[in-house]
Amino acid sequence: MATPLDQIGEEKEMSFIDHLEELRWHLIRSVIAILIFSIGAFIAVDFVFNTIVFGPAKTDFWTFQQLCKLGDLIGSQGLCIDSLDFKIQSRQMTGQFTMHITSSFALGIIAAFPYVFWEFWRFISPGLHMTERSVSRGAVFSVTVLFTTGVLFGYFIMAPLAVSFLAGYQVSELVNNEFDITSYVSTLTTLVLGSGLLFQLPIVVYFLSKIGVVTPSLMRRYRKHAIVVILILGAVFTPPDPLSQILIAFPLLGLYQFSIFISGRVHKRAAKRAKKEALES
Repeated sequence: MATPLDQIGEEKEMSFIDHLEELRWHLIRSVIAILIFSIGAFIAVDFVFNTIVFGPAKTDFWTFQQLCKLGDLIGSQGLCIDSLDFKIQSRQMTGQFTMHITSSFALGIIAAFPYVFWEFWRFISPGLHMTERSVSRGAVFSVTVLFTTGVLFGYFIMAPLAVSFLAGYQVSELVNNEFDITSYVSTLTTLVLGSGLLFQLPIVVYFLSKIGVVTPSLMRRYRKHAIVVILILGAVFTPPDPLSQILIAFPLLGLYQFSIFISGRVHKRAAKRAKKEALES
């Protein structure tokens, strides 16, 4: 006779078609959430573009103001950026409308990301054992915090510094920096979304450590190789300029060190659990 605990742990067996149907509804709800936020961003076009999208292109942006305050504090006026000498143009008839849709969709993905991951987690969590569910408790919260931190880092640190660097870079005084709106929005989206995704490194290491693929000793042994991989990832997820790659590399190196600590904690707990089970048996 099954105990109440066994009954709680029992899962309804589902066929392959049932799993596909369940996945379909999770995907539908995720897409609906993204569309709702995207439509909201599309309607609030003035706030989205003048405040959010073009914020890092203005000298009164929060990051530039803080740099000016830091410059006044240490007596270095070179940190104060009082001009961004470039223009944003639309050279295609559909350029502004296309970027309006693209920006709205990107903001929809960012805003709906916690809910989308929660839907994904709801789909895979029933297939986990009770112990796996317990050790994975808080996964949605951790992913959301890391993603939000990465997005904020990309928007407030990487984006304004990259814009300032690229806007002031000239190979000749004969060449004026007049960027197409497509290029600007694509660069900003890549920086922000790419940073948010790259900041998921500790979560990836945590689950790889749980299944025994990654160990702290392995991560320490291949630290130099990891630096090369981080630089490559920085080149893939950010615009092809050295400043953006360096800016994303530093926090990723810090996250890599933090991931070594996480992996060590996972393996210590696994060793204690194995020792306890051995003693009980």
